[in-house]
Amino acid sequence: MSDDVSHETMLQGADDDVRQGDVDATGPGVGAPVAERDVSHETSAADDSVVVDELDGSSILAEVLGDALPQLTVFHDKLMREGEPRGLIGPRDVPIVWERHILNSAAIVPFVAQATRGERFKTVADVGSGGGFPGLVAAACLPDHRFTLIEPMERRVEWLNECVREMGLDNVTVVRARSEEVIARIRKREGLYPFAVVTCRAVAPMTKLSGWTLPLLKSHGRLVALKGRSAQAEIDKAAKEISKRGGVRPRVVEAEVGPGLEPTHVVLVDKR
Repeated sequence: MSDDVSHETMLQGADDDVRQGDVDATGPGVGAPVAERDVSHETSAADDSVVVDELDGSSILAEVLGDALPQLTVFHDKLMREGEPRGLIGPRDVPIVWERHILNSAAIVPFVAQATRGERFKTVADVGSGGGFPGLVAAACLPDHRFTLIEPMERRVEWLNECVREMGLDNVTVVRARSEEVIARIRKREGLYPFAVVTCRAVAPMTKLSGWTLPLLKSHGRLVALKGRSAQAEIDKAAKEISKRGGVRPRVVEAEVGPGLEPTHVVLVDKR
C-alpha cells in the first residue's frame, strides 16, 4: 500500500509517550483541587463550574471536522459535562477537549480512509477505546466505515454506548472484551472477521501493542496508531515482535491536527 497522504513526513525524534486518552478515576490529579485557579471573584457554585473550551467557536472546527461537527459537538459537550467526574479525562484537559482529544483523534481519519480505499468492507477495530478516542471521532468522520470499539472496562463500555446513542452513530458496535479475546473469536470464526484497519491511541508500548492489534488485521490491512514523540524508539525496540505478528513497513509519520495547532504522530504498520 502506498502512503500518499500529502502531509506525511518521516520522523526520527523520540521522547516520552504519554497516554493522551483516558484517566483512571483513582489516578493522580483526578478530583484534586486545582491550586492555581483564582476563585476570589466567583460568587456562586454555578460560576465555579463554568469552563470554556479554548477552541469554542473557532473556524478550525468546521474546517477540520466538516459534516461531522454536529455529532462531535454533542460528544464534546458530553465530555465537558461528564468526562472529568467519570474519570475519562483529567481536570487540565477540560479547557482543551477540542484540541487534545477530538482534533487529535481526527488526525487519523486520512490514514484510515487511505487504508480502506477500494475495499468492499471498510471495517475498523478500535482497541482500548476508553473515552472514545480515537474510535468515536473517526466513526463520526467516516460514516461509510463500520467501527467496532473494543473496551474491557464496564464503566467505559457504558459511556461509549451512551455516546453512540446520543451522537446518533449507526456505524458503531461496542464490544466489551480484551483484544486477546476478540483475536481468539476471530481465529475460531465466532461471528467476527479480521479487520481492514485497527486504530488506537497511546494504549501501550509497541512491544505489547503489536500483539494486541496486528492479529486483528486481515492480510494487507493496516494498523493506524496515535503515539507520542517516542514512537520511533518504540518501533525500533519492537521490530522483532512486529515482524513476528506479520507486520511490515513500520514507520512514524507526522499528522496535522489543525491550522496553527501542534501536529501529532501516527504509527503505521501494514499486515503481510
